[in-house]
Amino acid sequence: MKRVLVIVPFPMSEENLLQRKQQMNALKSRPDIAFDFRATRFAPSNYVSYHDLALADFSIADVGLRAQDEGFDAICVDSMSDSGVNLLRSILDIPVIGPGRHAMLTALMLGEKFSLLAMWDRWSILYKKTIADLGIEARCASIRSIGVRPDNQALLQGKEDDIFPLLEETALKCVNEDGADVIILGSTTMHQSHAYLSSRLPVPVINPGPLTYRMVDIALSLGLSHSKAAYPAPLSPKTELLRRIGDRGAAFAGSAT
Repeated sequence: MKRVLVIVPFPMSEENLLQRKQQMNALKSRPDIAFDFRATRFAPSNYVSYHDLALADFSIADVGLRAQDEGFDAICVDSMSDSGVNLLRSILDIPVIGPGRHAMLTALMLGEKFSLLAMWDRWSILYKKTIADLGIEARCASIRSIGVRPDNQALLQGKEDDIFPLLEETALKCVNEDGADVIILGSTTMHQSHAYLSSRLPVPVINPGPLTYRMVDIALSLGLSHSKAAYPAPLSPKTELLRRIGDRGAAFAGSAT
């Protein structure tokens, strides 16, 4: 049995964690792969600034550092920011996969140009960073949002009648006005809208969370992992320091609530 750790980027209750686990309903996984969803112990309130991204790297690494020692065969990071992915890849040998980069590259296997469909304008920083890193600015037709501040706990539950039509309307603008021939959901928190949008839009819609689960499936099946030439190990690993930062961050977050 292969074991995959899915790192959810915010602390949350078991009830809200279940909303994240429901992403598994979008695909039929192999019976010999088990996915374990774990929330971080601390996090920024949202991912809308470089301050947030720096903090997110630490909060996600805090969960993932021990994964290989615990017997996990791979890690998925449940955030389009790909926070913590590079840090964990430099320390671990097991595959570490985030949805941001993989969603964009997959979109370019399906079409010529893609658009990112987001809840909130302030998420643009996440996408622009990855697009620049990949050098694919010319292949991004647009980044559009519906201007609604997201709920990273309850996600879209109970808001479907209001949110889904707005997402459809904005996605059609991406296609008809911007020239997108693939739509990428801008967050794993939007996964509940995927079936609705896929049935109504004339182009493929990428659901980034389930995509990472399938990518892990492929990596494990083919014996692939990230290149240590691209993600070299540190000369003097400070994993214990990172663990202590995690402990202090969790203690501080607990005392602040």
